[in-house]
Amino acid sequence: MLRTLDIVLIVIMTAAATVTYTIKHKAENKLEEVRRLDAAIKLEEDTIDLLKADWALLTQPNRLERLVTVFAADLQLAPTPSTQLARPEELPMLRADLPPSEEDKKAKDKVADNIAAVIEADNIATGSVAR
Repeated sequence: MLRTLDIVLIVIMTAAATVTYTIKHKAENKLEEVRRLDAAIKLEEDTIDLLKADWALLTQPNRLERLVTVFAADLQLAPTPSTQLARPEELPMLRADLPPSEEDKKAKDKVADNIAAVIEADNIATGSVAR
């Protein structure tokens, strides 16, 4: 009986060691993945900071003014007249906001008539289903 108990305990100990090793291995893999993701996030944040700094440098008014004077002959830039500026209420309406035209109304009526005809054709009494 002592031998059987020893074998059972050895099997349980081996199973517990296997489960412990498996859990430890999975935890190490997850930790490595978290570290890799943290490094990728840090790289992206650094890239964003670099791009913001680059954008700030490129959009400096003094730099843009120098470029305008250098390339004025090639670009032929001119100030925008105030008559070319528009307020949002002066812009044309969106197509969705326009009232429907007569052709659209006729097309919708034709579709509605076709749907009504299909519904009427579907109301045929066959006697197989109680209505």
